[in-house]
Parts: sequence; C-alpha cells; structure tokens
Amino acid sequence: MNRKVTKAIFPVAGMGTRFLPATKSVPKEIMTLVDRPLIQYAIDEARAAGITEFIFVTSRGKGALEDYFDHAPQLEASLEAKGKTAL
Repeated sequence: MNRKVTKAIFPVAGMGTRFLPATKSVPKEIMTLVDRPLIQYAIDEARAAGITEFIFVTSRGKGALEDYFDHAPQLEASLEAKGKTAL
C-alpha cells in the first residue's frame, strides 16, 4: 500500500525572536534571501517534490505572510492589461 504524500504543513507561528528587531515589523518567513522570501524557497521545494496542498499554522501578526499568498485582483488586472502575464 503505497500512498503519495500530497500535503505539507508549515509551522510558521513562531515569534522570530532570534531575528529581532527586524521581526517586529516583518514576519521571519517573508524576510528575503537574495531575491525571494524564505517561505517561497520552501514552497518551491515542496512543489518540486509533488506537494499540491500547503497548510500554514500561523499566529497573530502574520498578516503579511497571509497577504503574500493571497490574490490581488487589481494588481493582477493591471499587469494583464500591460501584457505582463509572466509576473
């Protein structure tokens, strides 16, 4: 009985005390490394491994993390109107 793993749980609820004072305003998961937020590296790696469902366990003050993965209809429409669909 072989079942393929398709869900990943990311426990991102920590307070980020090791990165103070930066984490007082920016959740540690969306701090950038080179050109992308740290969480994007984890998502890309999980997706490459066949993960299709991502679950984030967050805490208060992680609105920026939620916004990172949320749709932005106005921005998407603006980019599409300018022909920048790759972005």
